[in-house]
Amino acid sequence: MAAGTEIDPSADDAGESVTATVVGGSGFTGGELLRLLAGHPNFEVAEVTSRSKAGKSVGSVHPPLRGADLRFTEPDDLESVDVLFAATPHGVSMGRIDEFFEVADTVVDLSADFRLESEAQYDEWYDGHDAPEYLEKAEYALPEINRENLEGAELIAGGGCNATATILGLYPLFEGGILEGDEQIVVDVKVGSSEGGAGGGAASSHPERSGVVRPYAPTGHRHEAEIEAFLGTSVAFTCHAVDMVRGASATSHVFPDGPVSKGDLWSAYRGCYEDEPFVRMAAGGSGVYRYPEPKAVAGTNHAEVGFELDPSNERVVVFSAIDNMMKGSAGQAVHAANVALGLEEMAGLEFTGLHPVGAP
Repeated sequence: MAAGTEIDPSADDAGESVTATVVGGSGFTGGELLRLLAGHPNFEVAEVTSRSKAGKSVGSVHPPLRGADLRFTEPDDLESVDVLFAATPHGVSMGRIDEFFEVADTVVDLSADFRLESEAQYDEWYDGHDAPEYLEKAEYALPEINRENLEGAELIAGGGCNATATILGLYPLFEGGILEGDEQIVVDVKVGSSEGGAGGGAASSHPERSGVVRPYAPTGHRHEAEIEAFLGTSVAFTCHAVDMVRGASATSHVFPDGPVSKGDLWSAYRGCYEDEPFVRMAAGGSGVYRYPEPKAVAGTNHAEVGFELDPSNERVVVFSAIDNMMKGSAGQAVHAANVALGLEEMAGLEFTGLHPVGAP
């Protein structure tokens, strides 16, 4: 045992405390993670690090946590805990992963450092990898497609928000046999400004972001690698920055090789998601919110998925929406940690959202 109190896999939501450190807790993702852990029945936050905010109270940076008895500390001397969450920029965790495992039994990394399976993929899509020996040990943090492998996992790799939205929308078509892997798939994702992080730069500032629908990754977005790895096929993928703070909305245009009915689609999606606690269907019902929208899941760990059939063009249009800070990041991390540690799966994530709300 490297550190902390041994976790009982049978622990439930009224069970023992799980100590946690959040490394890189001053950013948007770190703040969401701390908010979730503060309301979690099992997790006890022992340490929050930030090199730039060391000594400041957590509440001075993250207003929802005002009154919390926590201050940021320097990230160089980490306490021994059960779980370490790393909410750091790409490249940090791979350089410190040995150190992280010296102080924690379970590491949940929210960056892109362990999402892909091979060093070759990091050479192609990123700028290489400093600890490739850990890649085969990491488990993707999306329980809807990887729950079985997450149980007992020691290294958990958070999914990218754009990839998460896309995968959740398309996955049932592959599981249900509607797609085989050689069909044409075109994905258009629209994302909010929080995806750029607290230091997102000029492009994420309000005067530049307001009112836009701006292509920022017309081709070659890094999240394509995740999508292709977990769906087993290539996709034509484009991202737009839009005028919202939270949210990722993926519209996928799919061209199956054979005829598909609405009944086939409902069977595929219900087969995958009927028992999933954080996936809701929205497929052309009545009312204003007929299809998935980020606004409908803002602040929650829920994903909404839906579809529409276009027989005249032999096309299926798939819609999926998430809160990029929650289901696309911090919420996904807590959900995966719950599964890995044998905790109640929905613990700390029960919030179902608000309506009406302003722009997400």
